[in-house]
Amino acid sequence: MRHVLKAIFIIAPLLPACGEPTQGKDPTDSDASSATLTGVGSFTGASTTTDSTTGTETQGGSESDSQGTTTTTTPTTTTPTTDPVDSTTTTTTTGFPQTNTSLPDSTGFEPPTCDPVMKATIRDFRTSHPDFETFGGDAAYEGIVQEDLGPDQKPVYAHPGATDQTTGPAEFAQWYNDTPDVNMAFEIDIPLTEVQPGQFTYENNAFFPIDDQGWGNEGNPHNFHFTTEIHTEFTYQGGEVFTFTGDDDLWLFINGKLAIDLGGLHPSLSDTIDLDQNAGYLGITIGQNYAMDIFHAERHTTESNFRIDTSIQCFVIPG
Repeated sequence: MRHVLKAIFIIAPLLPACGEPTQGKDPTDSDASSATLTGVGSFTGASTTTDSTTGTETQGGSESDSQGTTTTTTPTTTTPTTDPVDSTTTTTTTGFPQTNTSLPDSTGFEPPTCDPVMKATIRDFRTSHPDFETFGGDAAYEGIVQEDLGPDQKPVYAHPGATDQTTGPAEFAQWYNDTPDVNMAFEIDIPLTEVQPGQFTYENNAFFPIDDQGWGNEGNPHNFHFTTEIHTEFTYQGGEVFTFTGDDDLWLFINGKLAIDLGGLHPSLSDTIDLDQNAGYLGITIGQNYAMDIFHAERHTTESNFRIDTSIQCFVIPG
């Protein structure tokens, strides 16, 4: 009997108490932590797994890195078509996001505050200016300005002298610069309206923002002779397009590169830039902010059309 009791006392400490939880962690447990960092390369954080037999912890993870390359090509745009707009005039603003909370934040700064209104400078010219009411045409005249925006954020005249649509560099320099006794400057708003989810439009088929102002209408039913200058910024998210429709001259620059060239006097024409297709040429990367500069001229009677259609979600007034 003494031998039996002794054996019981030896074995008892080795048995777990009733209801006592077993030690260690089930390797199928889903509590292992993981994290992902994004940037030029990506890193997937290590996960920890405990071997149920040996109790040994192991760590695993993966790291990948890639370098982007930039390919320079000419912008891909649609073929201009004549007067695709209808007779509706839109001047109100609804639906544009005031504060952008969905944009990617790759810089560590707060997302920008979106503004549904573009700020434009209108410069009025006399009918007697040599570039106004002098020329005419039925198609866009490309190549009046250079491909790169100038260091003063103005288009650079691309010719030493006259073209079929312009008098020369001295006269062109007056279009987008305040020039005493040549032009008068006014500030106006260009409001964008969300016409359907993710699509924003400004449409005005009678774009005469300075009637009876500046040098006046000069015997015409409207003030037909002026230029328009817009500077804004936007966040490139991927998938955006920008379309302009109107007359006369229109040059759109994105990140300092000529994206739409509808120069010259012509009836209402339309052209589109697909940002994804031209990202290499424009030098743009998803998640970054870029400048957009728009230059327009109304130089001849008897119509004035101005329309913007875009899926760009957020414009910001440059600081």
